[in-house]
Amino acid sequence: MSAEPRVRKFSWALAFTISVIVGLLFLVLVLYRIESWPMRTARQASGELERVARKARDAFVDLAQMQPRVTIHNRVYLEKTTAVAELALVSRQLEVEHEFEHTWAGSTKRIKLHGTYQAKAGFDLREKVDVNVTEKEIAVQMPRAQILGLEQENLDVLELENGYWNKISPGDLQTEIAALPKLAREKAEQANLAGEAERMLQKQLQERLGPERPLRLQFTAPAISKP
Repeated sequence: MSAEPRVRKFSWALAFTISVIVGLLFLVLVLYRIESWPMRTARQASGELERVARKARDAFVDLAQMQPRVTIHNRVYLEKTTAVAELALVSRQLEVEHEFEHTWAGSTKRIKLHGTYQAKAGFDLREKVDVNVTEKEIAVQMPRAQILGLEQENLDVLELENGYWNKISPGDLQTEIAALPKLAREKAEQANLAGEAERMLQKQLQERLGPERPLRLQFTAPAISKP
């Protein structure tokens, strides 16, 4: 006689035990994810702020060959380092004329000069340059732009006329030549080259940082032109 095959009985108790264990494991996993969510979120937010801080650092390195002091929520992330002292963003050729006339005892001497200068406006990077990164913005503190320098390109003597007894002295000529760079500086300030440099900085930083966070540029010191 052949043996009849055994029929395995389904164990409801075992199935229930397995389902309870699976449910408990799932519950533990959910609770762990909930408990660790603030930490993971904070870690992700911190990593994002550090990425933006490095991007801001790179923008200054690219633009000015310097690393500003970078903070995240006013906590120092990178210290300032600089390889150059100045950042010139605007250069303009200026032409000025100066005329001197002096009469003594009916005798008149005249000097008329024309000068061409190259004026440069920008920033003194030895001053405070700070970048603070938050979730809302990138705040940059810079010294105000100023006239960094004037380089004489050309000097023409348009008129040099002595009186009969009122002669032009070397001191007269030296004094009038010295007046030309002062006139050129005044012209540069009237043209607001420093203000143009500040607008140029805003534009170039914004292009490098992109639109993901607003850029707030704050100038912390009055513009004082170098002598």
